[in-house]
Amino acid sequence: MALSYFICHGSPTLAVEDNEYTRFLRNLGEQTQKPKAIVIFTAHWENQVLSITDSDDIYETIYDFGGFPEELYSVKYPAKGSRKTASMLQEMFQRQGIPVRKDAKRGLDHGSWVVLRHMYPEEEVPVVQVSVNPYLSPEEQYKIGESIRDLGKEDILVIGSGATVHNLGTLAWGKETAEPWALEFDDWLIDKVQKRDLDSLFAYETLAPYARRAVPRAEHFVPLFITLGSGNPELSPKLLHRSYNYGTLSHIGFQF
Repeated sequence: MALSYFICHGSPTLAVEDNEYTRFLRNLGEQTQKPKAIVIFTAHWENQVLSITDSDDIYETIYDFGGFPEELYSVKYPAKGSRKTASMLQEMFQRQGIPVRKDAKRGLDHGSWVVLRHMYPEEEVPVVQVSVNPYLSPEEQYKIGESIRDLGKEDILVIGSGATVHNLGTLAWGKETAEPWALEFDDWLIDKVQKRDLDSLFAYETLAPYARRAVPRAEHFVPLFITLGSGNPELSPKLLHRSYNYGTLSHIGFQF
């Protein structure tokens, strides 16, 4: 049975770096039984109506960033899609009354390929990318995840790609140690996740220290609620990795 993971995708430069975090991602892929398909919710695809890629073809690699080293713009992740998995997803969402639509043209953005090229460098596992709506409540995000919980029984891996602390205005370039406020926010978050304290997590905006500074917009944070919902509720959530870059950019990995 496949599990669910929340993975911070960090800076696009992670795609071409070899460091503690990228080695963690590679090891995670190597140690996990290869899934039949991957469903990945990416913070870099926002839609009010939940959208899923619908193709069996090789994806276009989307470079949805600017001002980075030229080598990043030649990186490819030529994974194929899976219309079968997309249809399964659509049916699961519709059964729970969640509006959904298919998108046959969307490529893979860096929220997906930065993570996947380390976890599955052979590019042989089919991928279905799913959008997020940052304006839904944490409870609604969790229900989106709950609606696809049975994917694990089909050996389909669910990944939420985002960040816990993601405030570009607070980045300190070249600083690898974390700012105290970022640590305090993540300390609170990790404690509540491991205890599966849903009431507190759903009210993080008012309960978590430095919540507004850590999460100025929710698009990178909501994949956490989705994968928490999609995971096995009988298993205790696990913190798999924790590190930081640029002072405040979190590299957190959870298993659900």
